[in-house]
Amino acid sequence: MLLVVDVGNTQTHFGVYPDADAIVSEHWRFATVRESTSDELASKLGNLLELRGLHFADVESSIISSTVPSLADQWTAMSRRYLGHEMLVVGPAIRTGMPIRIDNPREVGADRLVNAVAAYARVGDACVVVDFGTAITYDIVSGAGEYLGGIITPGAEISIDALYERAAKLPKVELAEPRALIGKSTVEAIRSGIVFGFAGQVDGIVRRLRDELGDGTRVVATGGLAWVLVPAVRETIDEIDELLTLTGLRLIWERNQE
Repeated sequence: MLLVVDVGNTQTHFGVYPDADAIVSEHWRFATVRESTSDELASKLGNLLELRGLHFADVESSIISSTVPSLADQWTAMSRRYLGHEMLVVGPAIRTGMPIRIDNPREVGADRLVNAVAAYARVGDACVVVDFGTAITYDIVSGAGEYLGGIITPGAEISIDALYERAAKLPKVELAEPRALIGKSTVEAIRSGIVFGFAGQVDGIVRRLRDELGDGTRVVATGGLAWVLVPAVRETIDEIDELLTLTGLRLIWERNQE
């Protein structure tokens, strides 16, 4: 069984693939805690596996992408001690099968590259991945399967936090689908502004990308906040795949088995 782990700034998403099975059998999310130790990670992983009748001994190999370097170290230490093997880490030395056409290829975030690999494998042509996470990232792949670069903007929750911290009279609200465009309360007004504001941003950026890449460019959305923001986007998102990053990790793991 293959364990795939995507450590984001806000959430950690991981899942398991059975042998010779291209579909993830189980997957989970928990809050990313930067101070977590390898033993604490092992405890969380072990408990979640046991809920599905699985054990550490069932995990024969693993791979991780991480935006938090210290946690990548803790996950690999956990793998050595509890899983009994070396965890593969997505980084500059790993084989992805995707040429990187930017000024400094080492700057590409591991999760962004993994998403690009998965999206191109899915679409087989020019595509854009919009990842709704702590930041909203746009990663662009050419029709020839080359990583061309990306766009990064602050995410919805960052904007909510900034609004609360900088405007004394505004409350901090939880991100949720607004009841209407025109808010009838301060909380609803903020929700409307965040959700429809970011939806408009996505529509505008994707239209510009399609002007440059071609109208047939496919757009795939993923990320922990896609569920609340994508429904407000008008016609520019072709599909949502919450497992896109996990799929990309599996593909990269397969490409490094020689």
